[in-house]
Amino acid sequence: MLVMNTPTSSSDKTYILVHGAWYGGGWCWHKVVPLLESRGYAVIPVDLPGYGQDTTPAASVTLDDYVTTVLDVAGSVKGKVVLVGHSLGGAVISQASEFLGPEKAEKLVYVDAFLLRNGESILAQVQQLAEASKAAPEPAAEQLAADYLIFSDDQKTCLVDPARMQEVFCHDAPAEDVALAKANLRWQPVAGLATPISVTDERYGVIPKVYIRCTKSRDLDRRSIVQHVPCQQVFELPSSHSPFFSMPDRLAAILEEVY
Repeated sequence: MLVMNTPTSSSDKTYILVHGAWYGGGWCWHKVVPLLESRGYAVIPVDLPGYGQDTTPAASVTLDDYVTTVLDVAGSVKGKVVLVGHSLGGAVISQASEFLGPEKAEKLVYVDAFLLRNGESILAQVQQLAEASKAAPEPAAEQLAADYLIFSDDQKTCLVDPARMQEVFCHDAPAEDVALAKANLRWQPVAGLATPISVTDERYGVIPKVYIRCTKSRDLDRRSIVQHVPCQQVFELPSSHSPFFSMPDRLAAILEEVY
């Protein structure tokens, strides 16, 4: 387990930032971290196994491995934490919060992320969101995953086609961030997408949740996602799926507001 940053602030408020799949890594929050730190918060952007500087072979990584990494980081922090998950990171923080409970997890913030119910996996929610989008009065224009994902021969891992990555995930991002994202592309274990979470109303259910939906996201229509699990607040950003690149100031402002 490798953490890209450690708290430098004396603040008793700590954000743990959990990235998503493929072009993720603690590095992707590089614009958001200094903004929050300048406002007095402690911030820890995490490298999940197989991402960033962590060299764990992707094919061997499970959802439990992701969760264990977040639990280890949270356990190193004094006081409560706010877990922030982007995309796949939403499933990770949900499962982690079940173990941490409300006594440790102050709030869960989902940044255009998967918001799962007990027994649900990311792949299952993708199918539900696709069906809801088709049934909507104005179906959203979204990219089919089959068009931009490349699978390994054993089907255990998948990768975003580098030629399609910007179009699907970060069409409004500065060129330097797109270059970084492409340089940090990693194979994503399918197990992390297919494994359902196991959570309870008594723990995961009582922790306040905030959802930040990116209205210009092209990978998936998430308009119906907040109907799945009650959220204390819902925000919208006119951003692609990668607001930490395109709108770091606005994203940081929301994170500060909801703490």
